[in-house]
Amino acid sequence: MWVTVLAFLVTIGVLVVIHEYGHYRAAVACDVKVLRFSVGFGRVLWRKQRGETEFVVSALPLGGYVKMLDEREAPVTESERGRAFNRKPLKQRAFIVAAGPLANLALAIALYACVNWAGVQELRPWLAQPLADSMAAQAGLRAKDELLAVRPQAGEGDATSDDAWQPVRSMTDMQWLFTKAALRGQDLRLQVHALESENQSGRGTRELTLPLSRIPASEVDGKLLDRIGLAGPYTEPVVDAVVDGGPAALAGLQKGDRVLRINAQPPRDASELRRLIRASQAGGKALPVILQVERAGQVLEVPMLPAMKTVQGQTVPRIEAALGTMPALVEVSHGPLEGLQLAVEKTWDTSMLSLKMLGKMLIGEASIKNLSGPLTIADYAGRSAEMGWVHYLGFLALVSVSLGVLNLLPLPVLDGGHLMYYLFEGVTGRPVSEPWLERLQRGGVAIMLVMMSLALYNDLARLFGAH
Repeated sequence: MWVTVLAFLVTIGVLVVIHEYGHYRAAVACDVKVLRFSVGFGRVLWRKQRGETEFVVSALPLGGYVKMLDEREAPVTESERGRAFNRKPLKQRAFIVAAGPLANLALAIALYACVNWAGVQELRPWLAQPLADSMAAQAGLRAKDELLAVRPQAGEGDATSDDAWQPVRSMTDMQWLFTKAALRGQDLRLQVHALESENQSGRGTRELTLPLSRIPASEVDGKLLDRIGLAGPYTEPVVDAVVDGGPAALAGLQKGDRVLRINAQPPRDASELRRLIRASQAGGKALPVILQVERAGQVLEVPMLPAMKTVQGQTVPRIEAALGTMPALVEVSHGPLEGLQLAVEKTWDTSMLSLKMLGKMLIGEASIKNLSGPLTIADYAGRSAEMGWVHYLGFLALVSVSLGVLNLLPLPVLDGGHLMYYLFEGVTGRPVSEPWLERLQRGGVAIMLVMMSLALYNDLARLFGAH
């Protein structure tokens, strides 16, 4: 618990400081007097005067602000009017406002580059047996297929696709590339390698087509791989642990047993073995199963009766044993120039994907379940921190991109809203009138409250298993 809280506070603290520091440095560069640099809102917990700027840390850590000299907020002496924000040229005001989100995007590039240079252990794109009759199964994917590369499928009337093959180094790469293609309504050409096969014809490298264009944009979310039918990384059908007093332990199943068959059907991997166990029921009652296992060179039959257990709101048969070996891992790292280039590309792709997702949510083509709030951020911050500092930096980069993109949205209460005002001023030659500013601010606050409420609802729904 303390790791989650600490990781969340560090995440918010770093992102807010970088964002506000972008505004601060831009203001100083434009010779605008900065009165206060605050991390957080509300009651001041710590303060330090440095030159003409007061630096403070406040009680509510969800944000921050940079207060600049401005005649619209307080009287300004004649000698300092030239340093007031409102007196600066339009280009300088726009630069100061845009500097915050741009600082977040620059931070994301730096963090992604560090991750690329340091290298990280990720799940190898070695696939488990797809769900029966799923899109993945119909495309021809099988257990022990390793995904090597993907390429967008040529559209109707196109002879070939202009996009080059994109290598898939990990399961994370795979999910990212699948998500981008699904949001764009593109089918993907897959290059896979059968690591092992029972027949010679199934060996080697082959190409398949995954029709991701059939998935509506409204269903592109964190469960996209489930909808495709991919059950996760391949793991051997081996017993990893047995729960004392459970059906498996009472039947004599032991750690290290390799399951050869369940009710005479050979499971191709651990995920299929778990599905076969969950399917062994009728009328809400568990049916007996017979596991044929290999133990120390001997083949044994272990009959047992699974127990009905409720998992995520669904009652299914369980044998109370951990099934599956540790998934295969791969070290993903890059050289200095390649790592930086990929960091820039990842930041750009993530920004564009975020904008497309928000746009599709706005017109109802994407699910609002994709909105996340502080509880989800805290949860993922804790998880990534427990996985190691490299994973945490990757998470921090992702949230930094999200914060930068969010603040560039043309909502009056955000930086993007102020840039929208300056665009109007640049086109018409006059600023937005005070009455209209007040109306727009009220509308922006209402929209932000709705978005925050939806995000918090999604957080609570995920927490209680409703999503």
